[in-house]
Amino acid sequence: MPSRDHLPLVYSCSGCSSAAQMANHLAIALDRRGLAEMSCIAGIGGDVPKLVRLAQSGRRIIGIDGCALACVRNCLARHGVEPSDYHLLSDHGVRKRYQMDFDPEEAERVLIGMAAALAAGGAVQG
Repeated sequence: MPSRDHLPLVYSCSGCSSAAQMANHLAIALDRRGLAEMSCIAGIGGDVPKLVRLAQSGRRIIGIDGCALACVRNCLARHGVEPSDYHLLSDHGVRKRYQMDFDPEEAERVLIGMAAALAAGGAVQG
């Protein structure tokens, strides 16, 4: 398998709401398309040394949070890491709902914008 060290790291929320699950879906999609390397935010929050070192390695970081609780941003901040590119899905018009799945069409719309910006080498915020 070729090295993915040149790719940005992507961390996502994966909580119980529809927005959280969309955040996780988006991070997986960026990883599978070869646009980012997904890493484990639970490992950062759990102080797993190998994963904390990876987050602190200086690679570009994409953070995707489902809601304003900002679990990804806060987990990274505990270790002095700030995302280079940060997405709060409510800023993309995504609503947080409980006991419901996210809207796949809405997820695809958000993903297209993120993927296009990454492929162009530009910032992914917006």
